[in-house]
Amino acid sequence: MNVMRRLKSIASGRTSISSDPGVDSILKRAKLDQDSDNASSGGGDDPMQVDQNSVSQSTDMVVCVAGTSSNAPPPALTTVDDQLNQMRLREEPNANRHEDKDMEPPIVNGCGTETGQVITTTIGGRDGKPKQTISYMAQRVVGTGSFGVVFQAKCLETGEQVAIKKVLQDKRYKNRELQIMRLQDHPNVVRLRHSFFSTTDKDELYLNLVLEFVPETVYRALKHYTKMNQHMPVILVQLYTYQICRALNYLHRVVGVCHRDIKPQNLLVNSQTHQLKICDFGSAKMLVPGEPNISYICSRYYRAPELIFGATEYTNAIDMWSGGCVMAELLLGQPLFPGESGIDQLVEIIKILGTPTREEIRCMNPNYTEFKFPQIKAHPWHKVCRLIVGECMYMVKMISNVAQKIVQIFHKRMPPEAVDLVSRLLQYSPNLRCTALEACAHPFFDDLRDPNVSLPNGRVLPPLFNFTPQELAGASTELRQRLIPAHCQGTGSSS
Repeated sequence: MNVMRRLKSIASGRTSISSDPGVDSILKRAKLDQDSDNASSGGGDDPMQVDQNSVSQSTDMVVCVAGTSSNAPPPALTTVDDQLNQMRLREEPNANRHEDKDMEPPIVNGCGTETGQVITTTIGGRDGKPKQTISYMAQRVVGTGSFGVVFQAKCLETGEQVAIKKVLQDKRYKNRELQIMRLQDHPNVVRLRHSFFSTTDKDELYLNLVLEFVPETVYRALKHYTKMNQHMPVILVQLYTYQICRALNYLHRVVGVCHRDIKPQNLLVNSQTHQLKICDFGSAKMLVPGEPNISYICSRYYRAPELIFGATEYTNAIDMWSGGCVMAELLLGQPLFPGESGIDQLVEIIKILGTPTREEIRCMNPNYTEFKFPQIKAHPWHKVCRLIVGECMYMVKMISNVAQKIVQIFHKRMPPEAVDLVSRLLQYSPNLRCTALEACAHPFFDDLRDPNVSLPNGRVLPPLFNFTPQELAGASTELRQRLIPAHCQGTGSSS
């Protein structure tokens, strides 16, 4: 069924989004877990792709990680800007190979992903640092995709656990993911330890990114609660969403990069401290105003509507839409917009937000000229929770008598501040979505700023308020006071 027929059916009332779900909706939501488990990173339209440090790579073949992002960093952030402008990473064959020869990682032989295989490489040798030999023993594969594999390994010299992301490298091009990761240093972004190339008997060249190892993901954490017919504690929803927003503020304002694939599988989390780290920068790019980008990007459930409308000059706001989708999923226990195809994704969005106006469509893509959409009213946000949970209850009550109780608990635990923040992130017009820093200051996160709050396991919260001057550059005094609680102001503490 095409998008127009689906929308006309909804507008006429034949396809309802009431709490009494139709068969299509029931079947769709019932198979979400199965679809998620069977998903891989083979295509851009795969809603879930791969787990943990998922292996993906953008299909932009000629790219630039230079210039300024669409949300241009303030003038004070010249250090990173200068680095990016000097880099001029236009991935053309053999371009500027001599300029950064000393930055190229060493090359070793062998595949290195088989359990027990030892990979030996060298680090150092730059900036006056001596070269040092280091060895890793492969332990197990933790993620696979069409472009490579991620495996857990142990450093034999230190005993430290690491994750090694191994991707096939075209010898004609530079690797944008490596260059971006070299610029990053933030508590909520996975850290690159070092990198090296490896070759095979077939003369294939692989880039190996040695990353800090974080064993869990937000996706698996949410699935844990879902399997127990429970909802994630609100404090964890607040904690995870806040750290996503803080990381995005760093990426957008300090590094000047758009991630373009925010989803629960790309959010690593420490199960003890609950510190969150964004990973997988295979799709990340600096968005230069006036320079076109591919619109077929980002996993389907989290894809911003301007991408579905074919926009090629989008902004960092696509990450904020994805972040809003993740937040809603944490609150609901399942994806908010579970489209079965690229077009069906738009149908799912319209069922909740209503038909976009002409002005909203122009804001998403000025070049889109087809405005013939059936008029569907937006669904009030305070009713969306009841709508989706009602469908869940309809399926679950045939299996368990506790469904009604789960629904009642869920209703009581849905903070109005949460609904307000989701509604600010999930706006059709990209320029109306709140920025990452504005989101961090939202009242939904006030509990995190309470000096007496603690994790469900009794531990203290991870670092949340140790902002650098670059992160807060350009923020008003009022915003800074909202962001940093009184007990942390002037102390340099991190909560």
